[in-house]
Amino acid sequence: MQTFTDQTIMQIIKILQTSLLTCKPKKIIEFKVLNPDTATSLYNGNSVTCNGIEHIYRGYKSWIDLAQLLQCRMLTPKIIDENYILMRYEKLDEDISFHKNISDKEEKYGEHSIFGKIHKNEEASFIYNYMQALQNVHVNKRVRILNLGVNSGDEFEAIQAYAENFNDLELVGIDYCASAIAVAKEKFKNMSNITLHVTDINELNSLDLGKFDLIISIGTLQSSNLEFNKLLMSIVQNQLKKEGAMILGFPNCRWIDGEMIYGARVKNYAFSEMGLLYKDVIFAKKYLQQKKYRVTITGKDYIFVTATSIRKD
Repeated sequence: MQTFTDQTIMQIIKILQTSLLTCKPKKIIEFKVLNPDTATSLYNGNSVTCNGIEHIYRGYKSWIDLAQLLQCRMLTPKIIDENYILMRYEKLDEDISFHKNISDKEEKYGEHSIFGKIHKNEEASFIYNYMQALQNVHVNKRVRILNLGVNSGDEFEAIQAYAENFNDLELVGIDYCASAIAVAKEKFKNMSNITLHVTDINELNSLDLGKFDLIISIGTLQSSNLEFNKLLMSIVQNQLKKEGAMILGFPNCRWIDGEMIYGARVKNYAFSEMGLLYKDVIFAKKYLQQKKYRVTITGKDYIFVTATSIRKD
């Protein structure tokens, strides 16, 4: 069994990467480290002497971050004794991912797809920042709400839980995936204030839905079949009220083998590269500011661009 005491994190990364190269997916690698609970209020990298041996201290967050960076799932550590634990990493199976190409592109986000098993509202880093965005736009005051890329309705469920006057709101959801909309319709079948449409966002203007007090789009407008800049400008001009608000969510993560892995990835890169993500984020911020909106950028695994009107007329 590998034991880490005074090795630097760079040395540990190199050792674990070498071990994982020869491992098949789902293989568990184990190593012995100092129990993080032996100290408190101690930053990573500080020295701790245990049993006469010098150790470099690291907290659980550091080990969790490392597992994710190495494309692993951190399993429950085992306590060896009061000073040491057995750290356990399971190598993720990257083939179990909705990012992999499938023949029916319309069902990539459908009811029976891998994406259909993802519940963003149970991911703390997503729902915390989304709820903060709802608070920032004063969702209780936004009577007409449009969700572009509603899928099975996660964002509406969060609004239902958060808004004090949910039954007084009018919510409209758009998605091109018929099976996802079918799930949403079943979910909200008793909610007469929710309307759902199976429509390509490129054809949004043809629905003649009028204008909205709040427009939400999470992980949709960057789709490869959409022209982000052109579409955003059209939505602001044609569907958003001048005194309205907007919440845009940009994925800065990937979904692999049951895990939400931090960091956007584009083709031709074997590592996270966020240039395209931030290009779109900055365009959205500058454009909305030009249109007299106050804009904030928040989030981690999802980057939220939240805009509220500052018009005085």
